[in-house]
Amino acid sequence: MVVALSEWVSDDLYAQLPKYLVVRATVLENGDTVPVIPLRGVEVFAIKKFTSKKEEERNQKLIRNVKLVYPYARLAGEKLLFYNARMVNAKNERERKNLMKKAEEEIKDKYGDELKKLNFSQGKILIKLIHRETKNTSYDLVKDFRGSFVAFFYQSFARIFGYNLKVEYDPDGEDRNIETIVQMIEAGALK
Repeated sequence: MVVALSEWVSDDLYAQLPKYLVVRATVLENGDTVPVIPLRGVEVFAIKKFTSKKEEERNQKLIRNVKLVYPYARLAGEKLLFYNARMVNAKNERERKNLMKKAEEEIKDKYGDELKKLNFSQGKILIKLIHRETKNTSYDLVKDFRGSFVAFFYQSFARIFGYNLKVEYDPDGEDRNIETIVQMIEAGALK
């Protein structure tokens, strides 16, 4: 079906487009022909109406914290893919351990000082977002890369300070607000 675009778009947009566009069409039961033009999906985010000033401030703090730690969680996902690919090509267990040691040193050198500056709630959010990005808990990642004993030690140490490396991300439950913020960041609705 060939459609005259002047019938479908504004004059401003029409001036920028070709005169005709070939599209699929559907014939309705009454004999009318209707053009079928696929459109991209649109994300719609509902902004919650807050009942108190304190609740609004808490939400703004959550947004700030997620915006701060989300890049680190994405980086963790990218690094995991990178090092997993290198681990597959490792010739033996010794080379594998050396790769993991090198990875840990690289991450500590590059991001250690920044990560040490995170406060308690930012750390908890980061642990959850790492699970979101990698599909593995932080505990499982340490266990896979450094072994069960080190993972147990890290978990014990984390528990002393109120963290849990075994926590999982629940986008439909407890972490629904975090998920909404992350989706807004990914969609470009939050900068």
